[in-house]
Amino acid sequence: MSLCVAAGLAAAVLSLIDPLPYLQDVLRGTTRPQRGTWCIWSVLGVTAFVSQWADGATWSLLMLGLQAAGVGLTFLLSISRGVGGLGPVDVVLMSMAAVGVAGWLATSEPLVGTVCVIVADLAAFALMLPKTWRDPSSETLSTFVLAAAAGCLGAVAVGGLRPALLLYPAYFALVNGVTATVIHLRRQALEPTAVAPADLEPATR
Repeated sequence: MSLCVAAGLAAAVLSLIDPLPYLQDVLRGTTRPQRGTWCIWSVLGVTAFVSQWADGATWSLLMLGLQAAGVGLTFLLSISRGVGGLGPVDVVLMSMAAVGVAGWLATSEPLVGTVCVIVADLAAFALMLPKTWRDPSSETLSTFVLAAAAGCLGAVAVGGLRPALLLYPAYFALVNGVTATVIHLRRQALEPTAVAPADLEPATR
């Protein structure tokens, strides 16, 4: 088995697994997805899949297809269990995402289409980031860690220095890694400071 095939299969396995903790937490009510973010990601999942397919991707498509399915299911759950509406910032960022999707539809160049997808994806990330910063416990850390690993493996599955195919999985790994880092660091920052035993002892003269 070649490295590309092995990496593609491993990325597919991670892509199959990584939505499960998130979906479980959404059903439990501990994770509250941002509706606008997951709506954009649902559209982009399909867009990225078709764009990469048009440029000849093979094993790296496994990750994208499974990610698109997981994201779409999360969006459906977010309608009743998520947060976020149509405030001014949401409208601006969703409009930016729409422009990115329109740019992909208007071009026949896969690399340009992938760049448009990334622009739209960044808008979705910007929608989610304030909520994640304020309430990191409302997101599922393991999902973003696994997604970042799947992105790295997806990049390896491309099998060469092909920018049109490498750009999206590399970006996917980066943005999920950043999200995981924000969740982890903010959880640490917001944890109550432990009180040392000596601080609990009455003061002596």
